[in-house]
Amino acid sequence: MNEVSHDKVPRHVAIVMDGNGRWAAKRGIARVRGHQAGAESVRAVLRAAQQAGVEFLTLYAFSSENWVRPKDEVNALMHLLRRFARAEEHLLHEHKVRLRIIGHTTDLPSGVQDDLARIVESTSHYVGGTLILALSYGGRYEIVDAARKIAQQVKDGKLEPSDIDVETISSNLYAPDVPDPDFMIRTSGEMRISNFLLWQLSYAELYVTDVLWPDFREDDFFLAIEEYKKRHRRFGDVG
Repeated sequence: MNEVSHDKVPRHVAIVMDGNGRWAAKRGIARVRGHQAGAESVRAVLRAAQQAGVEFLTLYAFSSENWVRPKDEVNALMHLLRRFARAEEHLLHEHKVRLRIIGHTTDLPSGVQDDLARIVESTSHYVGGTLILALSYGGRYEIVDAARKIAQQVKDGKLEPSDIDVETISSNLYAPDVPDPDFMIRTSGEMRISNFLLWQLSYAELYVTDVLWPDFREDDFFLAIEEYKKRHRRFGDVG
């Protein structure tokens, strides 16, 4: 399979990119080599998502819990992130893709912050698609941050507690203008969402594959999209 029909393609796809460490362990090589190989999968999925007509692609690149990993591995990941951003910047411009970041980005090294901020700014006007990187991100933290913003609005007299509803919370999340994911893909066979977009994934279709992330390529992405197209999304209805 090397192409996918644009009929019934999810508007927003979110991916938990899991399995880099296991991929490296199976080969007896350093974990960072797995992360490096995983970067190739990111490039492949970016190409596939554009070809399929996906408007928004959110990648769980570094969770808030990942900071507890060995310092050498975290440093290598930050270096890889910065190198990847610089290497792929021209492709974002070429395909008119907008880059956005969600998460506690102030936790990232200053050099990474600077590079990402520059690319976010230089691509902000594009309408050819949106790539969202979740960095130092945790779904619970996002909801906590939204609650704090809402509490401040109440304290400032701008909002009545009785007026707080689902839309109030949604509008105070990190990217309130981005539609909720229609489809979440998780690689490596793990059956959990790992604190990823907890609010936004409420009605998303879930897809889990045993393929480890460094082995996940265009055909795997198209296969997942074809599976999504077979689903009937009821949103609580009985239809």
